[in-house]
Amino acid sequence: MAATVEMAASVLPSPARTDSRYGIGFAIAHDAADYCFALVDWWHGEHEIHQRLFSAPRERPEALRPHPSEAIGCVWEMAVTDFERRAWLRHVLANPEGPDPDAYIDAHFTGRV
Repeated sequence: MAATVEMAASVLPSPARTDSRYGIGFAIAHDAADYCFALVDWWHGEHEIHQRLFSAPRERPEALRPHPSEAIGCVWEMAVTDFERRAWLRHVLANPEGPDPDAYIDAHFTGRV
């Protein structure tokens, strides 16, 4: 988890908030069967998720490097991405009262995948 947080801090766009970014994103730390993965995602524009994907050997999770293949995530990670997508729609894009980024940030994935 700590390696993912550290990686996110180093690769998220700067400045975080611009005319085309809310400055909001999410990260996924996944201790998978073959690698430790860190997925660092941020919302760009109103409806795009941009992502950087990193992996490390299971015995050295702090050694995260850009993942060497075209992978975008596994079915388990995508459950979290789907939650984030639905929360973004509910609180930002389809909110009848207008975009509420704070409500999006307050929404938390609590499931088990």
